[in-house]
Amino acid sequence: MNPPEPPLTASFRARGLPLDPIGPGLWVPRHFGNPPVEQRTTRTAAGLYDFSFMACFEARGAQALSFLHRLQTRDLEGLAPGRLVYTLLLREDGSVFIDATVWRLGQACYWLVTGRRADIAHVRRVAADFDLELQDRSGRDAVIALQGPASAALLRRCGVSALPGYFAFLDTRLFGVPCRVARMGYTGELGYEIFVAAAAGEQLWEALKVAGEPMGLAECGFAAADTLRVEAGFILFTRELADPATPPELGLGRLLSARQRYLGAAALARRPVQKTLVGLVPEARFQEEVRALDPPLRPQVPVPGRAVLTSAASSALFGRTLGMGFVHPEDRYSGTRVRLGARLTGRVARLPFYDPMKRLPRSPAG
Repeated sequence: MNPPEPPLTASFRARGLPLDPIGPGLWVPRHFGNPPVEQRTTRTAAGLYDFSFMACFEARGAQALSFLHRLQTRDLEGLAPGRLVYTLLLREDGSVFIDATVWRLGQACYWLVTGRRADIAHVRRVAADFDLELQDRSGRDAVIALQGPASAALLRRCGVSALPGYFAFLDTRLFGVPCRVARMGYTGELGYEIFVAAAAGEQLWEALKVAGEPMGLAECGFAAADTLRVEAGFILFTRELADPATPPELGLGRLLSARQRYLGAAALARRPVQKTLVGLVPEARFQEEVRALDPPLRPQVPVPGRAVLTSAASSALFGRTLGMGFVHPEDRYSGTRVRLGARLTGRVARLPFYDPMKRLPRSPAG
């Protein structure tokens, strides 16, 4: 049985917007008229995105922390209430099952937020060995992402009395509506994700849109989000995780706790690094052909001289197609020329393409 439709989908369908599937029974707006404009507006002002397809699971009880240390790779001992971390869930063989965030709500209460509603089956299997209460909250809230340099100013305009710090969250009100606001995002900009009761989602979306119009805000679809996350070097579970990859192969070894209490730790220690995730820039004459690779070539273990393209996006900021994908470890150096397909070539680039020091998401909220 498919999950309930995300809270905002019916309103977008009624407007005649193009919708794309992102999971069984789950849809997101592809665009609101002009994806390149939506990209530029997010980089220069603010963009409004619907991320209500995401899954949210709540773990509560005396063994909630022990459960999470088994389920995911970060050490949460020092995570304070009101803070969250980016993390990974691994399989028994050490490959990445999904990336996620863990939020600490209270002494023994946590949220796990992932991109797939179906992840609940894996979460429940791990939880079966622990004494805790596990709830699937997916679909109870609309998740509205407000991203861009004007996002903090817009939230203040909407009535918030305080804003959370980077990778922190707080409960507040927007236009008098109770919601939970976290400072995080998927675009590489200063940004926030807003969790609000599903019944109030459409109302809050419209209120944010109207309040943001004088500041240049635009409604944005997943086409823009997909390009911005490629520029920022963020993985997408349907692309970079389409075939097994380990945290070191994804460049995410920093997310592994030294205590190694997590599922897959023993197997991961024995696995060699067979590929490296990199940025890929197709040579100019091949840009149109690379953009037409949708879906991208299915990942596999790359051989020297040949890249496995996982994502390709047309960047309005850079004025060309940018890609992500895996190369053989010996080809990981910036500038290395590799094949992207039977007749396509490109060069390896460091990730991220945009804001390589990742200063913007951490910048003062102004």
